[in-house]
Amino acid sequence: MFLSIELAFSQMFSKPFRSVFWKAIGLTFLMLFFLWSGIQGLVGYFLAVPYPWLDAIITWATGIGMIIGLGFFIAPVTSMFAGLFLDEIAEKVEGRYYKNEKQGTSMPFMQSLGSTIKFAFIVLAVNFLALILFFFFGLGIPIFFIANGYLLGREYFEMAAQRFMPSHEARALRSNHAAYVFMAGLVIAGFLAIPFLNLLTPLFATAFMVHIYKKIAGSKPSP
Repeated sequence: MFLSIELAFSQMFSKPFRSVFWKAIGLTFLMLFFLWSGIQGLVGYFLAVPYPWLDAIITWATGIGMIIGLGFFIAPVTSMFAGLFLDEIAEKVEGRYYKNEKQGTSMPFMQSLGSTIKFAFIVLAVNFLALILFFFFGLGIPIFFIANGYLLGREYFEMAAQRFMPSHEARALRSNHAAYVFMAGLVIAGFLAIPFLNLLTPLFATAFMVHIYKKIAGSKPSP
């Protein structure tokens, strides 16, 4: 697994990845900007107060809360772009490290889009729950890692595997290696917890899971 981490991380900043890199960064920042602006607008609309000093306190408190909150919402935001970049990233990984093997087949666009939207909403709900538990019970951090480790590991692995097999076979393969895939998912959740680098989660997670799938399938990366 450590070799898979090293290969995925090193390829993220390589020349073939740069176009995907900038698209991922741009879309993620755009989505976070709209999310930030929308929440600020709602707070300003529903919590209008007549005293400037109180308004300033509310603004600062909201800003701090949103900084913490966005840390939890980066997971669903980046997950929304996973399906958009997966095939492009996977092709670059397979072409670099597994060029002597059969290359995967891109999923149909509508199937990929539907899977990505459903996955993003699930991750959004889980991280929203983790955010609530963080503020009220201090339990958000372990839930963040466990839930995202499971969800991200499952989804990215199955999307990588579906390039080579039908979806039901990809699910069965993941179930047969559930513990290993969960551990790989925890690596992605750990990457997601690193400020700034977490904006590149779709790139790292996709490349990493291609290596994990290939390892389970019995392949070794060429030097």
